[in-house]
Amino acid sequence: MTQIVAMFIALSGLCVLLYGLEWFFPATRGQPLWRSDSRTDVLYLLLTPIVTRSIAKLVALVGVVFALQAMGQSDLQRATDGFGPVVRQPLWLIVAEMFLLGDVLGYWIHRAFHSRPLWKFHAVHHSSTQLDWLSSARVHPVNDVAAKLIPAMILVCLGFPLKALAAYVPFLTFYAILLHANVGWSFGWLRFFLASPLFHRWHHTTEEQGLSKNFAPLFPFVDLAFGTFHMPRNQRPIFFGTIGTCVPDTFFGQLLFPFRGGR
Repeated sequence: MTQIVAMFIALSGLCVLLYGLEWFFPATRGQPLWRSDSRTDVLYLLLTPIVTRSIAKLVALVGVVFALQAMGQSDLQRATDGFGPVVRQPLWLIVAEMFLLGDVLGYWIHRAFHSRPLWKFHAVHHSSTQLDWLSSARVHPVNDVAAKLIPAMILVCLGFPLKALAAYVPFLTFYAILLHANVGWSFGWLRFFLASPLFHRWHHTTEEQGLSKNFAPLFPFVDLAFGTFHMPRNQRPIFFGTIGTCVPDTFFGQLLFPFRGGR
């Protein structure tokens, strides 16, 4: 019961903060704060923390245990504290490496979900034609679990502390919500170093020049390194959604969509 109350308070605070930002600093002026399909995203917002993330944590734990045992590291407490050369480094370096390596892993996983075998799972996330903070919740469970499980397993198996990841993942989750907000911030000269809402809006556009660009969760220079950075000066994307992929509007329709035939 206490967890439910805490989650309700956190969601209420999130709504006030992000709707306030969208009201005062809109990227697309006149865009309604409540869309016709916002109800679908509310279901994702309410059910994902309770169901999807609980399953993701369980799957991640099992996956990490099996991976560590395969490496001869059966002590879960040791994995919680980290092991090997990684933990013999200064804390600041451990954190910096975790963020950088995590971003490179996130980049390639994200890019993989734009390939034909996995696209239908990720198309659910891209199906919103009006981008705002609430649309960030629209993530298919398979996409959500894979995007969190794979980097976590790799980082833990390399010796990064599980307790550090326990703080890293929620931070990325909140930052991803901010990136989807209807806010036109570009972060100026920092645009090459820190992902901004405008950077991510180009990723969601249906405009030809912005397609398959800006995959990095946090650091745009990762996209620069792999040739997928796109953030032209004095321009903003206007159109959002999917091209050639018709995703259902309903919550359960979207959950079943990747398993159905056709495009």
